[in-house]
Amino acid sequence: MAVSALPEVVVVGHGVVGLTTALALSEAGWAVSAVSDRAHRATTSAVAGALWGPYVCDDPRVLGWSLGSLPDLVALAADPRSGVRMAQGMEASREQADAPAWLHSVQGFAICHPSELPPGFGWGWTYQAPVFDMPVHLDYLMGRLVASGARVRLLDRPLRDLDEALDIAPVVVNCTGLGAGQLVGDRKVVPSWGQLVITENPGIDGFFSDHPESEDPTYWIAHPDYIVLGGTVRHGKGDLLSDPEVADEIVTRCRAVRPALARVRIKEIRVGLRPTRPRVRLERSAHRGAPVVHNYGHGGSGVTLAWGCARQVQSLIG
Repeated sequence: MAVSALPEVVVVGHGVVGLTTALALSEAGWAVSAVSDRAHRATTSAVAGALWGPYVCDDPRVLGWSLGSLPDLVALAADPRSGVRMAQGMEASREQADAPAWLHSVQGFAICHPSELPPGFGWGWTYQAPVFDMPVHLDYLMGRLVASGARVRLLDRPLRDLDEALDIAPVVVNCTGLGAGQLVGDRKVVPSWGQLVITENPGIDGFFSDHPESEDPTYWIAHPDYIVLGGTVRHGKGDLLSDPEVADEIVTRCRAVRPALARVRIKEIRVGLRPTRPRVRLERSAHRGAPVVHNYGHGGSGVTLAWGCARQVQSLIG
């Protein structure tokens, strides 16, 4: 597709939501310019876990967007270059609990027998879901975006306001995450600090997550050459400093669930700031008469919601 001299749409943000939105628009025929002051591998998305499923995002629309994203992610998982693959895993609870009703429609769903559960857990279920190697996935999205004919620009500073965005194109899609606090003055979007521990993989496959969601969730996500151990949720904490004590607690919790993690070597500690908001901001507005579509505030669910939200952005522009 030829690129016009003046792109019709500028998508601001190179995280997973921004890249996915820009890609969906570009492959649908829009002339897209994707801009950011931060390279895609330096975004919060690059240090995400990441496992498909609503997480740290309290919005009743999340389920629809999550299920809307699933077919796109299943299709991506067929391409080994995408950084997405399907895995069978488990969610379990220490207290009596039922699996969310919507999980019954997901592939591989089954209720676990008590003998299948880790020590201390009495209820659980297994299902199949996409898991993401985020640096690889972001590279894939960026490569596909460039191949679609979109213009990609890395800025030397953040855009100050929507006026600067409209200098680039007459339609703006705002996928800036926490950056929306500066770009549009949104005080409702706040950081949620999270820390992960990356270890060697001793031969484990799949994933595990405890239920329900808490400030100190226990989960692990296995990749061929490493495992992600989590996690933490600290609303309002806005620094990027790692905490060795929190890392030790994460490892201890995960080892209790999966003893095979007892002797693995820690490779890395990752820290990121989730862009949380009382509700995801996905809506069309106007600035000086020009259309602006906002798509940010996805909390810990960016990879889960990206394609479903991108499709809605298409409809809001069109």
